[in-house]
Amino acid sequence: MTSDFTSALSTAAPKGGVRTLHIVAGDQLDVDAPALEGLDRNQDAVLMMEVEDESTHVPSHRQRTVLFLSAMRHFALDLVQRGYRVRYVRMDDPHNTQAFDTEIARAIDILAPESLSVTQPGEWRVQELMESVVKDHGLNLKIRDDDHFYCRPEEFANWAKDRKSLVMEYFYRGMRKRHNVLMDRNGKPEGGEWNHDKSNRQPPSASMPGLRNPPRFKPDRITEEVIAMVRRRLPDLPGRLDDFGWPVTRKDAQAVLDHFIEYRLPDFGPWQDAMVTGEPWMFHSLLSPLLNLKLLNPREVIAHAVAEYKKGGVRISSVEGFVRQILGWREFIRGVYRYEGADYVDRNEFGQTGKLPEFYWTGDTGMNCLRESLRHVIDHGYGHHIQRLMVTGNFALISGIHPRVISDWYLGMYVDAVDWVTLPNTLGMVMHADGGVVGTKPYAAGGNYINRMSDYCSGCRYNPKNRTGDDACPFSTFYWDFMLRNEETLRGNHRMGVVMKNVDRMAEVEKKSIRKGANKLRRSFGIE
Repeated sequence: MTSDFTSALSTAAPKGGVRTLHIVAGDQLDVDAPALEGLDRNQDAVLMMEVEDESTHVPSHRQRTVLFLSAMRHFALDLVQRGYRVRYVRMDDPHNTQAFDTEIARAIDILAPESLSVTQPGEWRVQELMESVVKDHGLNLKIRDDDHFYCRPEEFANWAKDRKSLVMEYFYRGMRKRHNVLMDRNGKPEGGEWNHDKSNRQPPSASMPGLRNPPRFKPDRITEEVIAMVRRRLPDLPGRLDDFGWPVTRKDAQAVLDHFIEYRLPDFGPWQDAMVTGEPWMFHSLLSPLLNLKLLNPREVIAHAVAEYKKGGVRISSVEGFVRQILGWREFIRGVYRYEGADYVDRNEFGQTGKLPEFYWTGDTGMNCLRESLRHVIDHGYGHHIQRLMVTGNFALISGIHPRVISDWYLGMYVDAVDWVTLPNTLGMVMHADGGVVGTKPYAAGGNYINRMSDYCSGCRYNPKNRTGDDACPFSTFYWDFMLRNEETLRGNHRMGVVMKNVDRMAEVEKKSIRKGANKLRRSFGIE
């Protein structure tokens, strides 16, 4: 397939005479994008680039890198079959300069386009690189709207501008109404309630249905070639690559959607926050990487789920919980990213400075919950949302890790990671470093929460009930240390009132013991 791929792209490569050169990034693999439909197949051309810099500016998981590159190559072939002229730069091209800006510059020098266009990039850094290099060449870069999303950035800005706080729940209800999703004929929410969280926070139990794993896909020859190239050129990237099974084509992405709707959506709602040893997937959809690469469109995903509900194949709590993640949370997070601007990345509400422990890269830790969650990431480039928020993220928050450090780890280590979604989720929701833009309170918790929502603690050397002593759970120690370190800031948050009353009841000797234990843990983990 190597020769087939190379020859197909070589035949379709523009040799000159380009009117508009349209740049397609690795997370813009939508054959129905209006920007593509507007191209003249004879006068215009598409530019796609594999560059090492995108896998190394933050260390990118091997499976994330392979997923992006293989999906890009399959997409490029699809474009060729549709008659587009495509300049595709492989990572192992000897002339590749290995950076977006210099590859765009090289394409401009070779093809001499009259102008360039791009669908709005999903990362401020990439957009600024593109704008800068095009400006340096005296050309115009037209940034096209990304109609993959329901809510345009200017629509979100109009919603947000006069609000004291941005509450996702209110945004979500407005989106349900505007797009008539899960609404009855009287304009009321299906099932009588907007939010079914009360039914969707069940811990694992004997009543939980049996789990059915999502489909995994054997690498085809294009993917095998990419895997070999990544092993050869980027041997120091983190994560394992011996079990790559992610879909890399739209056809396979649709198969994952169909499988989820039929087999896991019915039980997704009640157990979406449950964690079980040895189960990386649970009832989750695994659609986020496919949505974020744009192999799937959120409209088709939501329509499929709602249709199954209307057929009577899924309970309202499951379909509402799933729809809220896409129509509510995903759109809200993207809106925040564009609304808050490029300097959002520098926020650090609690002034945290800690380093990332080495076990985030290896999974080698005595804390069973972290070991289990981190090994899923290392093995698959994946972890479901409650592992991200309440285990790997919660630990980073309460132990004092710098928000940019953990945000970069999330951006590199998860196959669904793109900056527009990763940064607000991590810096905002996980770390509360934006001071409450994304979340109305810090999502901090001690070991008792993890014990309630998982079976992890039963196999752990630490006791989640203890916050001091040799067997104290580090989550419990760090939780109370976090409250003590940030007491003045947290007292200003009305949602933290009950916790602050517990702090007030603590004896000074216990506070001192917690601080001492937390400092000892930070030193032992290499955080300080």
